[in-house]
Parts: sequence; C-alpha cells; structure tokens
Amino acid sequence: MERAPIQGEDGYTWDDYRSWTDDQRWEIIGGVAYAMTYAPTTWHQWIQHRLSHHFTERLEGRECVHYTATTDVKLSDEDIVQPDLLIVCDRSQIHQTHIEGAPALVVEILSPSTMTHDKSRKMELYAKAGVREYWTVQVYPALVEVYVLDGESYRAAAAYDATETLTSPTLTGLEIDLKQVYDFPNESPGIQLVKEEAAPFGSQ
Repeated sequence: MERAPIQGEDGYTWDDYRSWTDDQRWEIIGGVAYAMTYAPTTWHQWIQHRLSHHFTERLEGRECVHYTATTDVKLSDEDIVQPDLLIVCDRSQIHQTHIEGAPALVVEILSPSTMTHDKSRKMELYAKAGVREYWTVQVYPALVEVYVLDGESYRAAAAYDATETLTSPTLTGLEIDLKQVYDFPNESPGIQLVKEEAAPFGSQ
C-alpha cells in the first residue's frame, strides 16, 4: 500500500502521484510534493470561468483546445501540476488521464497564498519544460501579465489592466477583451489587508 504524501518531502514521481486519493489536490515539482490547500474565492472562479468561455470561442474550429483545473499535466516523471487553465495545440499530448508534456499556454490565477509559488517555482518549471506562453492573472487590482519563453527563461511581453484587450504573442487570433473577464456581478473584490503590529526594531 502506498504511503500518503508528505508536504515538502522529495523523491515523489508520477507513479506515486497516481496512487494518491483525490480527497486533496497535490502537485509535484522536482520530486517535491506540494499540497494545494487554497480554496478559490468566487472572484477567482469567476475569472477562470470567463477566460474559459473566451478560450472556447476563440479556439473554435482550430487544432488547439483548452482545459481547466483540475487537469493533470505531466511535464516529466517528477513534475506534475494542475494549472488553472491551459491550451494544448498538439492533440497527441491529450491522454484519458492527463496531458503529457508542455502545453502551448498556461494560465495561473493568483491568490495571496499561491502568488509566490506561481510566480517563482512554477514559472521556472514551465520555462524549463518548454511552455511557450505563461499568463499570471491578478484578481485585484486587475492585472494580467504575459510572459513568452526566450531561451530557457521567460521575458515579460506585456501587462494589461481590466480596460484593455489582451493579444497573445504566440497564438494567432487569441484576443480577449478583459472588460468581459473582470465584469464581476457585484462589488469589486477589494484589497486584502494584513494588519500587523509595528516591527520590534528601529524607530518610528
């Protein structure tokens, strides 16, 4: 019987991953297991749904298809992730259980608890694996940053706010009016504040 994964422990592989139960989401990066315990807000899910809707429209009749979380993406035997959204343009990568290899585009919707993970650890992994285009989507303030693979790392291609139209630099014809993505049904999400006591050093 396979033992349960341990957060932060290394040496895990695709075979280990496939043996784990579905009661908790996990990702493996460089053989290290990371528990994806963050519960997405309604605004996070709203953006994911709206982007998915636009992907469906823009990719109609094309070879490229898109998937949303929780779709397993096997980048290597020791690198398995579940991006918020992804686009695959090589249908031989599509298997019944997972996507095999680097998608053409990956989107991660940021949250306070996953921002560092998505913009450092996972960004480095996606570049190493050969994902041509990577978007990071901030809920509030509205900001979509687009990165393009340049050698073995990403370069910043563009940044968009909620009033602009995003144009993919690598996927022809993929344009999204972000006013139709950040069209929240009620009040804006607002800024999440963290209140802390004054630092115990220095002078005021």
